[in-house]
Amino acid sequence: MYTSVSEEEKLRHPNYQIMELRGDKLQAELNSWSREDLIEWLVWNDRNGVYRDEDSLREFDNILGKSEAISIIIRQIIG
Repeated sequence: MYTSVSEEEKLRHPNYQIMELRGDKLQAELNSWSREDLIEWLVWNDRNGVYRDEDSLREFDNILGKSEAISIIIRQIIG
């Protein structure tokens, strides 16, 4: 069930805050995140994606690296 998120809630939640950044600020912020945090954001943002190690190993026989995770997040945010 989808529930609407208020603008105030978006401003406080880090998963939404990152979506307001662009360019070097976005890249710098994502570079400061751990690989695990990047994967958690991807899972939060795209529930149908295959990002967690166990799922990725089963589906693709490899795991998502940090640089690839950053690239995917940037594509998802910028569109």
